[in-house]
Amino acid sequence: MSTDGLIVVDKPGGMTSHDVVARIRRFARTRRVGHGGTLDPMATGVLVIGVNRATRLLTYVIGADKSYTATVRLGQSTVTDDAEGDVIATTPAGTVTDAAIHAALADLTGEIDQVPSAVSAIKIDGQRAYKRVRSGESVDLPPRRVTVSRLDVLAIRRDQPDVVDVDVDVSCSTGTYIRAIARDAGLALGVGGHLTALRRTAVGGFTLAEAATLDELEQRAPDVVGVPLAAAADRFFPRRDAGPDEAKVLSHGGPLEPVGLAGPYAVFDPAGGLIAIVSERGGRARAEIVLAPA
Repeated sequence: MSTDGLIVVDKPGGMTSHDVVARIRRFARTRRVGHGGTLDPMATGVLVIGVNRATRLLTYVIGADKSYTATVRLGQSTVTDDAEGDVIATTPAGTVTDAAIHAALADLTGEIDQVPSAVSAIKIDGQRAYKRVRSGESVDLPPRRVTVSRLDVLAIRRDQPDVVDVDVDVSCSTGTYIRAIARDAGLALGVGGHLTALRRTAVGGFTLAEAATLDELEQRAPDVVGVPLAAAADRFFPRRDAGPDEAKVLSHGGPLEPVGLAGPYAVFDPAGGLIAIVSERGGRARAEIVLAPA
């Protein structure tokens, strides 16, 4: 049985996030494996995997800010807003200026109301949007407020006469669709656009620098956990250290006195073990999830 903790995986292209989870289950020799935020099959990069008790931290990982590098192709629109879908419209983009490209992307920075891609995992009346699209339905998703905190243009390439490829570096809130940024930039410029490459470089504080490939994880299986449970919580949350009596109360689900920490935060026992993720409300510090071993 593998230990409890997180694995930062460098997901390869061509695999779903669930494919990666299935591989990790085999490596770690446990069924208790999950991921902290889906990456599309064409995308590569940081996919945070939870093993055993650390799967309970994934709800917080999913909500973390994320960073990406990507390539937007102007001059072509696709049904999926990325390179996996069929091209549905072409408009020569060779005359679009660099200044116009910078301006269009600047307008997609900050707090924006973004309409997710129709081919997304968002559920409509209990069914994923992408399944409805692929069965021939027309899907209209409502806009969602997201934050694009950084959208830097790294390069503008004009290698072909009728398309322009724009390499970007993006930091954004959870729920932001990078392919929707590509689509909306193309719409604003009147030439259409879609995503041809996407690499996630960070999820919260977890980056590519510590990510392992599936081949590397297979070689060290079943010892695949890269960030043990307590270390993961210590990195991801503010920390509170509990005394022996407090640790006993909290490990059984009881409340503690508040200390004025903005929650959620991680509480550790005197030996450094993780007890719970806690938030303060109603004048008490109460566990959102208890992680101390039973």
